[in-house]
Amino acid sequence: MHKHSGCCGCHLEGTMGRRSFLASVGGGTLGAATLAGCATTAGTAAVAAPRAKPSLEKKPLVVQPALTYAIAGRRDQTSWRSWGGLHTESDVDQEIRRIEAELEKLAKDAEFPVEFRPVARVTNKDQAVAVRDGDADLMLIYGASCGVAELEALISPDRYNLVFVRHKSGPVYLWYEIVHPRLLRKTVDEYGQPGLEPYDVVVDDCGEVLWRLRALYALKNTLGSRMVAIGGPSGWGAGGRDAPKIAAELWKMDLITVSYDDLGKRIVAARNDPERVRCAEADAAKYLKLPGTKLQTDTGFVSRAFLLTQVFEDLMAEAGAQAITVNHCMGTIMPLSETTACLPLSLLNDAGYMAFCESDFAVIPSGVLLHHISSLPVFLQDPTYPHDGVVTVAHCTAPRKMDGKHYEKTAILTHFESDYGAAPKVDMRIGQTITMIDPDFGDKQWLGFRGKIVDNPFLDICRSQIDVSIEGDWRKLMEDMKGFHWMLCYGDHLKETGYALGKLGIGWYNLTTERTRES
Repeated sequence: MHKHSGCCGCHLEGTMGRRSFLASVGGGTLGAATLAGCATTAGTAAVAAPRAKPSLEKKPLVVQPALTYAIAGRRDQTSWRSWGGLHTESDVDQEIRRIEAELEKLAKDAEFPVEFRPVARVTNKDQAVAVRDGDADLMLIYGASCGVAELEALISPDRYNLVFVRHKSGPVYLWYEIVHPRLLRKTVDEYGQPGLEPYDVVVDDCGEVLWRLRALYALKNTLGSRMVAIGGPSGWGAGGRDAPKIAAELWKMDLITVSYDDLGKRIVAARNDPERVRCAEADAAKYLKLPGTKLQTDTGFVSRAFLLTQVFEDLMAEAGAQAITVNHCMGTIMPLSETTACLPLSLLNDAGYMAFCESDFAVIPSGVLLHHISSLPVFLQDPTYPHDGVVTVAHCTAPRKMDGKHYEKTAILTHFESDYGAAPKVDMRIGQTITMIDPDFGDKQWLGFRGKIVDNPFLDICRSQIDVSIEGDWRKLMEDMKGFHWMLCYGDHLKETGYALGKLGIGWYNLTTERTRES
């Protein structure tokens, strides 16, 4: 596959892999056939050893569902049963089948990998402890009845926990009545249950469960993720000085530094390999024939960008990483690669990887999280000054497959600040709903809003540029902007983002709903 290089003095990105690119152009069969052709030395039957490709495999969210219940026995002239619709073992069996059907549908509806363990039956504390001590990522408690001790024993602050209660989706649950005063608040006014908060309780709606699962899946794949940092990790401005440390400590990211000396040697080796050069030129030619693609720079810049993408892929595959970033991308990368990193980063994002310019770890964690939440490419960009309900954002490294499937109309130009290399001007979909995230430098409180793309201007700024209408109080955005770079993605992912941040103790302000979650 292909990789990326640097960007303007303050921004850049874009890359994808060869296998994914060919498959997207011509389908799996054509892609494989073309790949075999590229691996065969002209005039011989010998086939070059295939290069290792970075893995796109994601870690599934493992969920342990547990039904808590108690079958009451009749007693004369006294209260003998609590609220709730499970009165017999037959009722329990029917409820288990209902839960299994709902979970099966959730698994089918999820666009991310999720594994549901068999539903555990919990009627006492010992059973609860045995279930709790398993290896699932999430405990999904169906609180039909049973005492508070059983539910408390199921909940561990070392994993994620959800409580599902029924009002009208089936037999009513006891804990629909008392989950707040007894479990969350322990019969006082202050919250007191470690590992559970009000946002972790769902009534009836499996769709409400699904988006929470999506957020927790994204967290699982973001925390501890591995990223290649060419030129080392960094952070924008004085405020971003501690960003690499925060990424390593709070987000548990494994940041793998690759020196420019190492990169230069790899580029030289790739350029001295006739087969790799031929494949890069062939892939570039196919790419430029994609519908809606217009070339407005030298073809050599494009083919060398595909070769640079191969080098980036090699680095990711060797590191076991799905993400890459480039520090000091412009002045350092260009003499080595004789192109820019803009197009390679775009290609890698289109292929399903995460590729960011500038090595700015004040914003990169938001991109990794948003990518896993949405299962889509994300766009790191520079914001401008909000005014009249609109803000312009731009960078030279935008993905083309912003919806994960279709290539947006794109012109391949030079990188703006250097007027050199190959950079995509992606005309994003007018009217498209987007999520915008503005992280602060210290990961204390992020801001986000929903917007719509209203224009693809062609100003003398970074090549991929859009005007976004702000859904919310744009004046508050003007007053409360934090950090520098922002992160953008197609679709509305604000709920999942805020929920995930809450698990890390990061505050969240949703400008669109005017809702604040303090850290």
